[in-house]
Amino acid sequence: MPTADPQASFAQRLHALITSPRAITDLQRYFGIGVSPGAVPFTGSRFEDLAGGGDHPLVADVVTAADLIAVQTLSVTVPVPVALDLLEGPLGPRLSGLLQEIPSDLDMADADTAHLESDSPASRAWDLLVGQHGVGWVIAGKLLARKRPRLLPVYDDVVRCTLGHPPDFWLPLHAALRAQEGASQRALVGLRQAAGLSDSVSALRVCDVVVWMQHRTGHRNCP
Repeated sequence: MPTADPQASFAQRLHALITSPRAITDLQRYFGIGVSPGAVPFTGSRFEDLAGGGDHPLVADVVTAADLIAVQTLSVTVPVPVALDLLEGPLGPRLSGLLQEIPSDLDMADADTAHLESDSPASRAWDLLVGQHGVGWVIAGKLLARKRPRLLPVYDDVVRCTLGHPPDFWLPLHAALRAQEGASQRALVGLRQAAGLSDSVSALRVCDVVVWMQHRTGHRNCP
């Protein structure tokens, strides 16, 4: 009996989630678009645009205080010693050097695998952050997603659980977005437009929000 292709299963699961009938409504609820009076958007709705965005040309290659606050809108906090090191210590210039090698104007769906593989500047930036005390993979990923929202995704336990606990994420997601001539990438761009979101919200962020919203409550009962 043939063994199921894990990559194909991942791509199918992702495409089913982003083409769900509830996807547009979930996006609008999260970002506070067309909701009832008094409804409060999720704090994460400010992750992209706070202080002009983490990928604004003036700050794209340096971590700022606004970036650290933006990460907090996604319910995580960079430990204070690490935050100070990023703002005033040697860690900041080390990360900046890697950010300078990571394109800020490239969508994941258009990237080469070389932009995401284990020896890429993006992966080395992730390793650098995870090597700091108290910075796990979730915090590191969210900080990098703030700096490179088009290329690097927000990723946490809820999204990982929803997508079947893949052992890796960047490369499977990259392949899924490019599968079937980019069907999922086109679906995400269409969702962004249909929900009334600004183009400043990347397709990757649309993906994260749609997947997260569909499992955020049920995840409480996951092992």
